[in-house]
Amino acid sequence: MYIDVVPNRNSRPAILLRKAKRVGRKIVKTTLENLTDWPQEKISALRALLQGDTLVPKDSIFTIEKTTPHGHVEAVLGMIKKLKLDTLISASRSRQRDLVLAMLVQRLIHPCSKLATTRLWHSTTLAETLSVGDADCDELYSALDWLLERQPGIEKKLAKHHLTEGSLVLYDVSSSYYEGHICPLIAFGHNRDGKEGMPIIVYGVMTDHEGRPIAVEVYPGNTGDPSTVIDQIEKLRGRFALSRLVLVGDRGMLTQTKIDTLREYPGIGWISALRSQSIRELLEQGDLQLSLFDTRNLAEITSNDYPGERLIACINPVLAEERRRKREELLAATEKHLLRIVTEVNRRSKKPFTGSEIGLKVGRVLNRYKMGKHFTLTIADGLFQWERNIASIESEAKLDGIYIVRTSEPKERISADDTVRHYKSLSHVERAFRCLKGIDIMIRPIRHFTEDHVRAHIFLCMLAYYVEWHMRKALAPVLFDDEELDEQRVRRDPVASAKSSASAKQKKRTQMTEDGYPVHSFDTLLEELGTRCRNRCRINLDGNGHIYYEATEFTPFQKRVFQLLDLFPVKNI
Repeated sequence: MYIDVVPNRNSRPAILLRKAKRVGRKIVKTTLENLTDWPQEKISALRALLQGDTLVPKDSIFTIEKTTPHGHVEAVLGMIKKLKLDTLISASRSRQRDLVLAMLVQRLIHPCSKLATTRLWHSTTLAETLSVGDADCDELYSALDWLLERQPGIEKKLAKHHLTEGSLVLYDVSSSYYEGHICPLIAFGHNRDGKEGMPIIVYGVMTDHEGRPIAVEVYPGNTGDPSTVIDQIEKLRGRFALSRLVLVGDRGMLTQTKIDTLREYPGIGWISALRSQSIRELLEQGDLQLSLFDTRNLAEITSNDYPGERLIACINPVLAEERRRKREELLAATEKHLLRIVTEVNRRSKKPFTGSEIGLKVGRVLNRYKMGKHFTLTIADGLFQWERNIASIESEAKLDGIYIVRTSEPKERISADDTVRHYKSLSHVERAFRCLKGIDIMIRPIRHFTEDHVRAHIFLCMLAYYVEWHMRKALAPVLFDDEELDEQRVRRDPVASAKSSASAKQKKRTQMTEDGYPVHSFDTLLEELGTRCRNRCRINLDGNGHIYYEATEFTPFQKRVFQLLDLFPVKNI
């Protein structure tokens, strides 16, 4: 007897149990049973039995006692060792280093509080791999204190790896809200999270020209962005021992006052941009001529108001149209609410509104949409009238799509095109903030009460993003990330809006890679890797119950991921 598989043209193959015998010159087959609906493992067992193999119950040979997700831990720890981040944190292995690495990996796999960390890392192989399963919250906080003490040295090593003399350094500031009132760092300030009425903590991130994080500094919540700049210069010149560099910061960061201060530091260059009011002044003075954009979207100009600087004026028609559309929508929304106030004022004839009451109502509308400069208002007791300020709107419209990048660097060092590209590279830092504050690392909510623990927590999150940054670069072919983005930045028009490459559009449209694998986000990719498990098995044949560990086989996609990370074949962690 044997098992025969018979192909069918329009349906699945038929699996038949048959016997065959020779009748003359012919082989006559007789079907004994149709096995098509049998489970595959049952068919395989019957095939082995027919081939003469001896079958015994599986449980009599070994028992799988525990199955634990392992692949995502394996990948992240493997990348940490490949980057030598573990030895960068501390040259020799220690309990504190293992705890820090465990918290770092946990922030990438499933960011949570320190208490939840001591629970959740038992649901993967993380605690077992790093031998930290017995750690409690107090020990994690102690490890954070240990990490904070080493932060200056770690940042210095990162700078030595990724920054050289004359390097381009990107710097930006963000903030996160704080749910509490104990930490001395919290204060009310510019809340970028949109959480009104909640105190915040400010932190600035420094990266290299590619967006790779190098250092982070934490400030009280009422700290203004410009006031953090000098700290970074002192860090770059002092701790990192760099005498020549170019700092890139946005126009809210590198204000005129701070630029004047930077001039006092020899060897420190900068790239920033002008505010809209400064651009309007250049236009009114005649230093900026709109005719410059007749043949090209970029032109270099000079002005006596900015001695020793290069000004690169740019115009982006797409940005111009977007600003025009947004302004019209805001004007329309403002008018809608102002009309309601007019109706309300006119309706109150017996007890008219006072001028101050009307002013409060109008002020709330104007503060909401920020369009007060484009309206002429008449307010008195029982009277409210308004009309659009056409001159103001037309004056602003002239600058739609225009921005001016300013730099201290001469043409011989950085061309006009590259100056604009370098300023736009601040998007790398903005992406870092999105990953830190979004679903990947979840720097917020901040669940710490002491200043040192808050600083250590944010530094730990920066180190986690350092690992994620490198993983994203390597895994771009299987993520929704644009693999050709870095190459395109160098070749494309520096002013024109960025466009996705053909390969990126293909991935988004089909949601499949060129290899036929599903495209993932970074989060779902780690979840997919987590389906590779490590099994604790007990041998039953010898009666001694010996224990051994066996990992499940790589799926083709998991193997591809580890190959992209240059971690295949896998080494013991």
